[in-house]
Amino acid sequence: MTQGAGQGPVVRTATLRDFRVPPYAQVPVQSGEPGETGPVTGGPSGHPGNAVPSNEPPEGYTPTARDLPVINRGDTLQVPVAAAETSGPDGHGPLYVVGDVHGYLDELVAALSEQNLIDADGHWSAGNARLWFLGDFTDRGPDGIGVIDLVMRLSAEAAAAGGYCKALMGNHELLLIGAKRFGDTHVNSGAGTATFQAAWLLNGGQRTDMERLQDVHLQWMSRLDAVVEQDGHLLMHSDTTAYLDYGSTIEDVNETVHQILTRNDADECWDLFRKLTKRFAFRDEGGPQAVQELLSQYGGHRVVHGHSPIPYLLGEVGTEDASDDEGDTDPVVEGPHVYADGLAIAMDGGVTMAGKLLVVQLPLDK
Repeated sequence: MTQGAGQGPVVRTATLRDFRVPPYAQVPVQSGEPGETGPVTGGPSGHPGNAVPSNEPPEGYTPTARDLPVINRGDTLQVPVAAAETSGPDGHGPLYVVGDVHGYLDELVAALSEQNLIDADGHWSAGNARLWFLGDFTDRGPDGIGVIDLVMRLSAEAAAAGGYCKALMGNHELLLIGAKRFGDTHVNSGAGTATFQAAWLLNGGQRTDMERLQDVHLQWMSRLDAVVEQDGHLLMHSDTTAYLDYGSTIEDVNETVHQILTRNDADECWDLFRKLTKRFAFRDEGGPQAVQELLSQYGGHRVVHGHSPIPYLLGEVGTEDASDDEGDTDPVVEGPHVYADGLAIAMDGGVTMAGKLLVVQLPLDK
C-alpha cells in the first residue's frame, strides 16, 4: 500500500496524473473542536477506513472494529468490459455504473472522460445514456462536496439531453447526514455508545467537506434511493442482505429509508447506517445463495454493488495482522470483478488505497 500506519497523514491535492495510482488523503483532527478525539492515524491494516484516533477508539465505540478483514480467495474473477448494446429498453441509451468515489474528484472526471460521458469542460456529452452512481461520494478523499456538486450538475445536463445521471444511497451518505444532524449525540450502537461525529471522523470524514456542506447537499442525499433494478441488474451500494430488513419490494425499501431519514431519529438512523455498513455477504460459500435471496425478492439476474474494495475481495493487500515491512505492494485493479457464481459484480476499485475508480458499461461478460 502507498502508506502504512504511523507514517502520518498525506495532505495534497490529487491531479489527473494520479488517476492510475492516487494516494488517499487523511486530514488530522484539530484539537478543541466538537467530537475531537486526537490525531487520526492508520489502523491495523493501514486502510483509512480502519483509522482510529491515537490508535484507540473512543470508549464503547465499536463500529469500525475489524471493518475490512482480508481473506485471500480464488473465487473472484477479474473481467474485461464487454461490448455492450448501444441502446437499452424503451429507447434508452447504454447503461453505465460508477463505483465508490470517496472525494476523488479528479479521478472521477478522468474516468467519466475516458468513457466519453463528459466533454473536455466536464459537461454531459453522452446524449441519452444512463449513468448510475453506487454511492459513497465523500470521506477519505480530498473533495467530496465537489463530487456531489458535479453529480448534481450532470443529473440536470443528462436529463436535458434525454438521458439521466442518478445516484444511490451509500453508508457514507448516511454517515455524513448523521454527523451533520446529530453531531455528538450518543446513540445506542448495540454494543455500547457511539456518536455519528466520532464514526464520521474515524471513517475518513473531511472537515473541509463539513464546512462546505449546504442544505441543498443534505436534501439531495436524503432523497437518494437505496436499491434500483436496471436491465436485469439489481444495483445497490453494499454487498449485504440487510436491505431485506426494510421491505419486500424495491419501492418498499426506498420508501422505508426515506421515512427513516424524515423522522430524524438518531438511533433509527444509526441502525440504518450500521446495517448498510455490513459487507462480504456474497463472498463466501453461501454467497450465491445470498445473492439469489435478493434477486428472488427484488428481481434482476445480477447484483451490482460497491462498498467492499476489490483489493480486499481478492486478498491483494496485506492482512490486518501483517506488518508494514512484509513487502505489501499497491493493489492492481483494472476492472470490475464478477463472483458468487457470476451473480455479483463488485465495482469498488479501491481508489482510497491506490486502486482505481471504476466507470463501466453494463452488461459485462464473465
